[in-house]
Amino acid sequence: MSDPQIYLRVHRVAPDLCTRARQVTVADLHENTRQFAYVGLMSSRMRRVTQGHVVGPAITALCRPGDNLMMHRSLSLAQPGDVLVVVSQGETSAAQWGDIATRFAKKRGLAGVIVQGSVRDVDAVTELGFPVWATEVSPVHADKGKLGGVNIPVVCGGVLVHPGDLIAADGDGVIVIQRRHAETVIAGAEAKMRREEEVASRIEAGEMLWNLTGSSTAFDKLGAVEIDAAFDVQGMS
Repeated sequence: MSDPQIYLRVHRVAPDLCTRARQVTVADLHENTRQFAYVGLMSSRMRRVTQGHVVGPAITALCRPGDNLMMHRSLSLAQPGDVLVVVSQGETSAAQWGDIATRFAKKRGLAGVIVQGSVRDVDAVTELGFPVWATEVSPVHADKGKLGGVNIPVVCGGVLVHPGDLIAADGDGVIVIQRRHAETVIAGAEAKMRREEEVASRIEAGEMLWNLTGSSTAFDKLGAVEIDAAFDVQGMS
């Protein structure tokens, strides 16, 4: 990045879409919408550090190595329901997030935080019940003296995140959906959820999952030969 850029305003994904997205899972959002280029699943390096399922518009911060000043500036601009997305240019250089930031975030009403970089005070943050995803855990203290970026596009977990994009995160991972396409993606996820609810009801009624998923039809097409006998180790040469 060349000159530091700090934007004070964000065009956020609509609140009603966030409400709808909270009713589905990351798997629902991803599995039925993989054909869309505007859906990005963050790298598996992005791990859930504390429990939670969060959905909300992205507020972004780009921090220089060893420094979290831009995280604090973006945090000060965040609104209730926002998801803070922090990218540290030196992932292991210093912790971007800890218990004091968590206390402020909870007071402010943030939904959660996603950090490409280090977080610390994990035990305290867990007790506070605030959802955190990160690529690293480290107790190293961060300085506050370097300019970076706030509410600019960042690449986090291998995915481009624009301020205001829809962020959804749960135990399966973190997904990013471009704000202008959120309605389409969420509608697809809702349809998938309804189909799965129907399958669950049919399982309760006694039907076989093998048939409900279409596995039996796919298997028959392969022309596999099944042997009505047990495998005999002793019969091997």
